[in-house]
Amino acid sequence: QVQLVESGGGLVQPGGSLRLSCVASGRAVSYYVIGWFRQAPGKEREIVARLGSSGSSTYYPDSVRGRFTISSDNAKNTVLLQMNSLKPEDTAVYYCAASRGVYNDYRMYNYWGQGTQVTVSS
Repeated sequence: QVQLVESGGGLVQPGGSLRLSCVASGRAVSYYVIGWFRQAPGKEREIVARLGSSGSSTYYPDSVRGRFTISSDNAKNTVLLQMNSLKPEDTAVYYCAASRGVYNDYRMYNYWGQGTQVTVSS
């Protein structure tokens, strides 16, 4: 199985950028489908990006398409989430998760990191 650790969150002004990292251990990250999710207070966890195993494909919901980019650095066993043009509504705890199938539903992901807080505010 795989263990995941996120980092890179913080406070940023609207319009700013952050890059989140998800470092995997225990197994190659390329073996899994990796999803980045977020959860704001009182809201359901939602997917913001998905990377197919071996970097085969990507998916973004309309809310972040064109602003967020998911990528992998296999040499570092890491998946990155570059977030640009951030908005206050992007404020949430961000999680990376791993699955062996291609899903957008967070309940289908077996392995999770602890999360990193992203706050977009002036």
